Amino acid sequence: MSQNRRQLQIMELVQQKGFVSIDELVTHFKVTPQTIRRDLNQLAEAKKLRRHHGGAGSDSSTVNVSYQSRKIMNLEAKERIAMELVKVIPDGASLFINIGTTTETIARALLQHRNLKIVTNNIHVAATLSAKEDFTVIIAAGEVRFRDGGIVGEATSEFISQFQMDFGIIGISGISPEGSLLDFDYREVKVAQAIIEHSNNIILAVDHSKFGRSAMVKLGDISQINQVFTDKAPPETITDILNANDIALHII
Repeated sequence: MSQNRRQLQIMELVQQKGFVSIDELVTHFKVTPQTIRRDLNQLAEAKKLRRHHGGAGSDSSTVNVSYQSRKIMNLEAKERIAMELVKVIPDGASLFINIGTTTETIARALLQHRNLKIVTNNIHVAATLSAKEDFTVIIAAGEVRFRDGGIVGEATSEFISQFQMDFGIIGISGISPEGSLLDFDYREVKVAQAIIEHSNNIILAVDHSKFGRSAMVKLGDISQINQVFTDKAPPETITDILNANDIALHII
């Protein structure tokens, strides 16, 4: 098979699945991992897809990668971020946790804590944390999104606004070079804005793939955050914003 034809088929697979791993592509095309990496890098440079550790995904600013694909994308980085982030959460704290596969990973890492009070609009987070008898888990009201178990809508934002929590742990779909926090669903964004407004300490958990990624709805600005946990150094423009606003950066 020619390189052009293989790359066209790779793009078709990415569009169908949202994310494809290098191992999948090696098996599918019966070529070496080096050949697939070269194809993915060329397609990413042409802005036809977005390169991730271990594979590639869609580069759309209007449609997010599927939930099942996001669960496995950069999973090792998410787990490392989660293990470090939970160290700043003391036993007995109150916290918001929003929608996202990164925050779901953080929820699992919190199971060693004691006496936490959690408000979440993420069904998967609630299911994980409700396993602890000494945790109080409150699920926000609103519409449940079928695709990922997120709870969104005006009722959700109003519900969140009844609380003032010690910490707000949030994930995000993308961060622009200028520091804008970006996501795909305006209803989800409204809820995240309420979490930011009603948290004493806002923690942003993002793997490196989110820096420079596009999404069509602006949530806010990274200057509103108190702490950032990530797996690689952010772009210089982002680092400058963090330094100018005295925001703690944790590179895991």
